[in-house]
Amino acid sequence: MNEAPGHRSTEVSHHILPDEKGFRVPMPDDERTGPAKAGGQASAPFPDGFLWGAATASFQIEGSTAADGRGGSIWDTFCARPGTVANGDTGEPAADHYRLMPADVRLMAELGLRAYRFSVAWPRVRPDGGAVNAAGLDFYDRLLDELLEHGIAPWPTLYHWDLPQALEDRGGWTNRDTAHRFADYVDSVLERLGDRVSNWTTLNEPWCSAFLGYAAGVHAPGRTEPRAAVAAGHHLLLAHGEGLAVIRERAPHAGAGITLNLFPVRAHDPADEADVEAARRVDALQNRFFLDPLLRGSCPRDLLSDLEPFGLGEHVKADDAERIAAPVDLLGVNYYHDHTVTGRSDGRPAAPSPWVGAEHVRFPGRGLPRTGMGWEVVPEGLTELLVGLHREFPATPLYVTENGAAYPDVVTASGVDDPERVAYLESHLSAAHEALRRGVDLRGYFYWSLLDNFEWAEGYAKRFGLVHVDYATQRRTPKASAYRYARVIAENGL
Repeated sequence: MNEAPGHRSTEVSHHILPDEKGFRVPMPDDERTGPAKAGGQASAPFPDGFLWGAATASFQIEGSTAADGRGGSIWDTFCARPGTVANGDTGEPAADHYRLMPADVRLMAELGLRAYRFSVAWPRVRPDGGAVNAAGLDFYDRLLDELLEHGIAPWPTLYHWDLPQALEDRGGWTNRDTAHRFADYVDSVLERLGDRVSNWTTLNEPWCSAFLGYAAGVHAPGRTEPRAAVAAGHHLLLAHGEGLAVIRERAPHAGAGITLNLFPVRAHDPADEADVEAARRVDALQNRFFLDPLLRGSCPRDLLSDLEPFGLGEHVKADDAERIAAPVDLLGVNYYHDHTVTGRSDGRPAAPSPWVGAEHVRFPGRGLPRTGMGWEVVPEGLTELLVGLHREFPATPLYVTENGAAYPDVVTASGVDDPERVAYLESHLSAAHEALRRGVDLRGYFYWSLLDNFEWAEGYAKRFGLVHVDYATQRRTPKASAYRYARVIAENGL
């Protein structure tokens, strides 16, 4: 079994943050997060009990991809294909969280996090989709114990894109049986960990799994088959329903839901019929493909018509709708930007597109500031999204389960100053506060990401973390944004 290296047993004050190598990083005196700040007054307070957290995902941070019986995932295979990931990067070493986890949890506690959203790696638990690997579950067992010892609520996500390659070899998410194998995997996780978790998430961003992975080919498994993407989307919804049923049986005390990446969608020119139609199609594929079956119990009629040539109806069985629409206790909302859409082609040859049946759509820029990912910064879109969701689904509590920005960071002797990320964080928290002011039942916020990590097809080139990771030494350096967020948490507001 891989054991984490030993750590210092000396007491840690609120002025320092240790990492597993024994480095100590000074925390600026004016950004202290301990009891001295706890009584601070915020000009924009959040409700009592509002949940403050940060998020990560297994393949992005764990490393140790061959440790303790872990099997290969679709992302291991994808990374091994030349030209798929920037700089030829792979899941090694990532942030080496598999070995450095105890120190990372201490760092979370030092920043004052109340909750930690992480994902369980399916290839660690059932490496080939079959027999359970107890050693893989041991890691998450230790993680839960560390979190609870430090007063941090664990928020596990059961699937964040790392499907066992053995299941992809049998069709992956195009195969209906994968949803049933997901239920088996969930049962294994809940049997071992279900007694210590209060809230579970079944899937993270199934849109990405289906349409980026099976239609556009820019995410694992790298397929460019629109019909396969449509099948995958439905089977992911079914997997949610199957997994939710297991959670209800194994942990009836716990809350459960799903996390979706959702976008306000608007026509570039509201007076242009082609733009209005393009916006309708994108909204249907991005948002309503998932929201309506989950929370309304049916697929939108216009989407069924749009996707008829791609066989959506062929995959829907008699009792699927009831299974998929089983009541949830929460909806996780991942928000990074909005979509402004035009239906007018620029005449360039179409590359494989995630927009099945609407491959011609484009997303023109509006001259707004952009993050390092090239995404426009639109904090008011978060307010619009949350208000709209609350209006449409008022009985469903909402959590912002991901929100954050990548920017290039420079480490100096005095730390990492990241004013753009600080501004992004503050503006989006202000947008969340405005949604609360308008009556939205928003109960928590998770920043993406706690640590710099493997950013999928971008490899290690993009940094989203509150904490800088030197991948060569694995030294952690909290950024100015980490200290700003710590103060928000301590004061429960801006």
